[in-house]
Amino acid sequence: MSLKAGIVGLPNVGKSTLFNAITKKNILAANYPFATIDPNIGVVTVPDKRLEFLENLYMPKSLVSTTFEFTDIAGLVKGAAKGEGLGNKFLSHIREVDAIVEVVRCFKDENIIHVEGELNPIRDIEIINLELILADLEIIENRIEKIAKKAETTKDKEALKEVTVLKKAQQSLLDNRPLRLLNFEEEELLLMKNFNFITLKPLIYVANVTEEDIVTNGNDYTKKVQEYADHENAGVIIMCCQIESELAELEESEKLGFLKELGINNSGLDKLIFATYDLLGLQTFFTVGSDEVKAWTYKKGTNAKKCAGLIHSDIERGFIKAEIMKFNDLETLKNEKKVQEAGKLYLEGKDYIMQDGDIVYFRFNV
Repeated sequence: MSLKAGIVGLPNVGKSTLFNAITKKNILAANYPFATIDPNIGVVTVPDKRLEFLENLYMPKSLVSTTFEFTDIAGLVKGAAKGEGLGNKFLSHIREVDAIVEVVRCFKDENIIHVEGELNPIRDIEIINLELILADLEIIENRIEKIAKKAETTKDKEALKEVTVLKKAQQSLLDNRPLRLLNFEEEELLLMKNFNFITLKPLIYVANVTEEDIVTNGNDYTKKVQEYADHENAGVIIMCCQIESELAELEESEKLGFLKELGINNSGLDKLIFATYDLLGLQTFFTVGSDEVKAWTYKKGTNAKKCAGLIHSDIERGFIKAEIMKFNDLETLKNEKKVQEAGKLYLEGKDYIMQDGDIVYFRFNV
């Protein structure tokens, strides 16, 4: 499972600089609106120190991390929902992602143009969020107009259910509330799935600051962003995109030294990946051996049989049992034999709910 997150924001807030750091690709990061015209896609590996231990233990021919896909989307401007700027392209691309990373400018720099004239992070957030609300509202209103009369006339149960849930969503958006803040039943979410509503997607803010402000963990602007995010149950990562861009050019040892010099434990990118993983309820299990050690991403709450299907559909179809070791047990006891002797090798059935850090061997027969 590869996670796809869309990086959005007003022009010149640091989106493309962040994307450069993420992918180590030198895309255009120019000082004018719409420098990024088409979405740029980059895949990065998810950092996981557990893989280092497993690699040293099994010495595999191949080591495979889980991946994380970022899409850098053209800068949004006021009126995007009506097609202003590159609005229509922006909105079509953002509907395809699983989560939204909204970059907010929280630094002053007279040399970098602000599309709205002056620095005001909350206004910037509200411009974007309103455009996303308007885009979803247009889809809802068009759909209701198309099916409401037919639903009332035919009394079709499914059509009536769809109209009911769409009207619930419509009222929330008219009240300026994104759909992710509503409590929907599972059946309602299924009815809305095909619409790919933008405001239903989980969101995290990246407060882009200067090098000085990252050392002190923010400034007055980031405090305002945090307060705003708290009201809508969104996360915030304080990051200096320029530092991340510089870190991307360094070797791992140099990178650690640079972070230590700044008094920072983890890079902003690592924090962003971990936070987005958590936002989407993702976890990791491992398969191990001398040929390959591999990390697999799955949705929290997924059972063993479904996780087996992530590896191959035949393994899911012919699932018998899952042999499970806990990573912490293997790390403590140092090898599989000692784990087994300690009675910590578990045999689980298809309904076992996989846990983060499980090391698994699937028994199957087809």
